[in-house]
Amino acid sequence: MLKLHRLKSGFALLLALSLVAVLMLQSASTQPLKPAKTELRGVWMTNIDSNVLFERSRLTAALQNLKALNFNTVYPTVWNWGYTLYPSPVAQNVIGRNLDPEPGLQGRDMLKEIVTQGHQQGLDVIPWFEFGFMAPADSSLAKRHPNWLTSRRDGSKIWAEGKHDRVWLNPFRPEVQNFIQNLIVEIVSKYDVDGIQFDDHFGLPSELGYDSYTVGLYKKEHFGKNPPANPQDPQWLRWRADKITAYLQRVFRAVKARKPNVVLSMAPNPQRVSYNLFLADWQKWERRGLIEELVLQVYRNDLNVFIKELEYPEVQAAKKHIPVSIGILSGLKNRSVPATQIQSQVAASRERNFAGVSFFFYETLWNLSSEKSSDRQNAFKNIFPDRVKRPNLLVGQRR
Repeated sequence: MLKLHRLKSGFALLLALSLVAVLMLQSASTQPLKPAKTELRGVWMTNIDSNVLFERSRLTAALQNLKALNFNTVYPTVWNWGYTLYPSPVAQNVIGRNLDPEPGLQGRDMLKEIVTQGHQQGLDVIPWFEFGFMAPADSSLAKRHPNWLTSRRDGSKIWAEGKHDRVWLNPFRPEVQNFIQNLIVEIVSKYDVDGIQFDDHFGLPSELGYDSYTVGLYKKEHFGKNPPANPQDPQWLRWRADKITAYLQRVFRAVKARKPNVVLSMAPNPQRVSYNLFLADWQKWERRGLIEELVLQVYRNDLNVFIKELEYPEVQAAKKHIPVSIGILSGLKNRSVPATQIQSQVAASRERNFAGVSFFFYETLWNLSSEKSSDRQNAFKNIFPDRVKRPNLLVGQRR
């Protein structure tokens, strides 16, 4: 009888413990997943469909608001529409203007303001080279240096992006390489930035590269043979992509020679898009140690498709070496993204142990949205309930 009593008691205890465990699991499933001790909480700040950079007081208010909502990183554009958004002697020499003619930028140094105020608010500032090698077809840069432009096999140069006509500087020409590198080194040398960021525009649309300079360079290295007629020819893709990789390595060394603690950040599309369409082989860049932060653009509405992009082998491999975060679309001028979608994508990124998230773009966080601004800000308060530092490979070298 005593033995039976003990068995019953033990069974009751086991049942009670099981019930407690189930209740704890149910409770956990209803709670938002807590972020890690470090987490990238970034936002891109651009001058397209946004005027946040065009007035000092507006910029100040934005940075204060981002701090209050526990963001920790801003990526302000500094190279866009064929102009710099900060006073640049390098641009003056090459373009004939040292600053974008936008009235709201005149008499100011926007980049100095955002670095100084951003740091005061506890935000890291990583200038974003948004246009890379791209320029408007009617820009002063394109008009002053027509020989710097690359073309398709039929000689055409225009790259249509939405309603805008673009052209591409030839990333294989020494003059172009020197110009872009000098802009980058100028920023790193003059400003107390925490990093510098590039994206796919630091590559080249794969249908381009048939200009006379590039064809001559290819023939010189291939016993007089012309490049393949098919722009997607694997060997032709590889040759051009490797040239861009070699240039990025040169830029990396130039930046590190000035300030070793400046992070090289990359915000590309998924690898197959980045490489096949833009010759930007970020997988190889990461393998070679040329990227110290990866913010993968995963602008998808379908959550299952979004998650699939996070699970590609090259993404998982990069996570083992550097902080890999996910770029999430918070909306466009004429395309509002609901807060629920943003929250679910942040949760999916956290569940898979990514280093954080960054949103494209500032204006659509709560200003350009079909939802009330106060509701949107409350959503971000729930996403980022407390302050954390951003992950950084170079944290031991930080200022």
